[in-house]
Amino acid sequence: QVQLVESGGGLVQPGGSLRLSCVASGTIFDIASMTWYRQAPGKQRELVATAFDNGRTSYVDSVKDRFTISRNAAENTVYLQMSSLKLEDTAVYYCNAAIQTTSRRAYMNYWGEGTLVTVSS
Repeated sequence: QVQLVESGGGLVQPGGSLRLSCVASGTIFDIASMTWYRQAPGKQRELVATAFDNGRTSYVDSVKDRFTISRNAAENTVYLQMSSLKLEDTAVYYCNAAIQTTSRRAYMNYWGEGTLVTVSS
């Protein structure tokens, strides 16, 4: 009923930039938040940045001042602008959203399948 599809991953050199996108589609009444997570090889998945429906954003310390999360509420889309990329930013980036499919249902978490970001020289 609900799908999240990420795009924008790829290979980039250290110091470069990349913009990820995630579009939510399907039966959507409201989206409370949209979040980017990432999982590097051999590591646990970690929260990168969240955009809340009140406009507030939050970031993990390691990406502050380098990454910017933004939402287009009308298009159910969230972006992650990544700059000054480092080798350690290499990971599969996943989109997560807290979505209410009808006004009577509780919010549920939905995940995309991920997009690979590789930072390498």
